[in-house]
Amino acid sequence: MELLGTTTIFLLVCISCLLLLATWRSTSQKGKEPPGPFSLPIVGNLLQLNPRNVPESLKKLSEKYGPVFTIHLGPKKVVVLYGYDVMKEALIDQGDDFSGRGILPLIEKLFQGTGILTSNGETWKQLRRFALTTLRDFGMGKKSIEERIQEEAHFLVERLKNTHERPFDPNNFLVHAVSNIICSIVFGDRFDYEDKKFLTLINLIDENNKLQTSLHIQLYNFFPTVMELIPGPHKQLIKNVEEIDQFTTEIVMEHQKTLDPTCPRDFVDAFLNKMEQEKGNVDSKFTIEALTRTTLDLFFAGTGTTSLTLRFAILILHKYPEIAEKMQKEIDSVIGRDRSPRMADRSQMPYTEAVIHEIQRYIDFIPLNVPHAVTRDTKFRDYFIPKGTMVFPMLTAVLHDSKEFPNPEKFDPGHFLNANGTFKKSDYFMPFSTGKRACAGEGLARMEIFIFLTSILQNFTLKPIVDPKDIDITPIITTLASMPRPYQLSFVPR
Repeated sequence: MELLGTTTIFLLVCISCLLLLATWRSTSQKGKEPPGPFSLPIVGNLLQLNPRNVPESLKKLSEKYGPVFTIHLGPKKVVVLYGYDVMKEALIDQGDDFSGRGILPLIEKLFQGTGILTSNGETWKQLRRFALTTLRDFGMGKKSIEERIQEEAHFLVERLKNTHERPFDPNNFLVHAVSNIICSIVFGDRFDYEDKKFLTLINLIDENNKLQTSLHIQLYNFFPTVMELIPGPHKQLIKNVEEIDQFTTEIVMEHQKTLDPTCPRDFVDAFLNKMEQEKGNVDSKFTIEALTRTTLDLFFAGTGTTSLTLRFAILILHKYPEIAEKMQKEIDSVIGRDRSPRMADRSQMPYTEAVIHEIQRYIDFIPLNVPHAVTRDTKFRDYFIPKGTMVFPMLTAVLHDSKEFPNPEKFDPGHFLNANGTFKKSDYFMPFSTGKRACAGEGLARMEIFIFLTSILQNFTLKPIVDPKDIDITPIITTLASMPRPYQLSFVPR
């Protein structure tokens, strides 16, 4: 018996050694993974990250571990890319490898991986291709998209005039205007500013913007299982998104009842027609669930990013009246006071263009970027990244690169101006990200920001209610987006 026991132990030791050798050979053949700080069981590197400013924590880690390093958010492994060169190599030179979507727990909870934003593989490819083509078609419609924005800008200006110079927070006005652009494309019509359902929707969006700054929201992405058991603002945010989802679902159902396949009115009708065409395809990606989620994606993307950028813009410009005045001189010279701004004006307005670029650079709206994932086992530089690994291609590292933008923490339109006053392009300007997962609505957003902002400055002087020196324009950093601080001002007709 003793001999048998000794033999068994010997065999087990040999087998263990062989398994360890095989694992070592497999790892050594694939290559080493990116370095990073030692991680603890369960919590990973969370104790080394400031949940209220994760980008700053990652910046410090990049100084120690280099531009490609690994962290663990709880048990979840994440590779961080910090710097322009690694961003370009990953998202453009190896774009297919890094084209997956990595999902933070809160985003997964809210969007469930079925729309454009959070889907992967063939589902993402087909939905994105369809959305880009269809939005291009229906963005034109009976009026060009530029004309729609000009019309909405007119409504916004009239509404601002009706405030009669009273101080107020312009947030809801901006959300209304921007939301109506994407609504007209996706749902076929704009909403009246007094529409009760629309007002409820805008209030839900505004409340969620405020909730994003809560520590509970940041912690949800680190400890989702625990946070599901705890009451707090994160629960309200999830509930609000469910209500917005119900709003879009009701519009989809109404479209189903009134659909004329021969005359699609908007994106929803076009999607319903596509569903009918693929009715016999058991592998079709065009389902009613995909439609409601894609519609929700488009609504959030088409409303939140642009309206918050405009909100930041007005905050910054009423702190720096000399910058606003210089823009107004250029607006008066190129556009005048009597006609609507149009995109063709941009080429003759280098200072305004520089200010808008600097606003987007400075606010660093999505510092972590929307997470990516590698679609296969990937060799990147000298490292091996296993398939499915989440990747943070840090936008803040590019937009706040001190070599490209001296004093990056300072708001300075000179970052985008040549010595002779002409506009200076920069490859480092990528607020909409880059590569295959770049924002599909970038062109629309650029158009909205330019036309809305120039229309406001064409008609109003921005009057602060406190000393401009006391206006704080530094963004509130969250794991999802940078948020502007609350403020009020008066819009004085020029």
